[in-house]
Amino acid sequence: MIHVVAIITTKPGKREEVLRAFREIIPAVHAEEGCIEYGPTVDASDAPSIQTPCGNNTFVVIEKWTSSATLEAHGKSAHMTEYAKQVGHLLDDRVIHILRAAE
Repeated sequence: MIHVVAIITTKPGKREEVLRAFREIIPAVHAEEGCIEYGPTVDASDAPSIQTPCGNNTFVVIEKWTSSATLEAHGKSAHMTEYAKQVGHLLDDRVIHILRAAE
């Protein structure tokens, strides 16, 4: 299984606009072969003091895929290509961590 943590930072004040577009593609992503989990997260407002906040312009996508091949296919899908065109100009940064379980 492949785990992905994608940290998306939008231009100031654009997070909700990007999240709206993101939420529209979730059903298509969930229908992809190999998708186990895929969804956006934001800072918990009631988190304990150990939290390091991401901030108001950032959201984190938590993903799980059955394999590197299914993750790669996801990145090349038509809905992801369209999403990137739609929101690319609204982003300041994107950091993608692709991980495996430690054994």
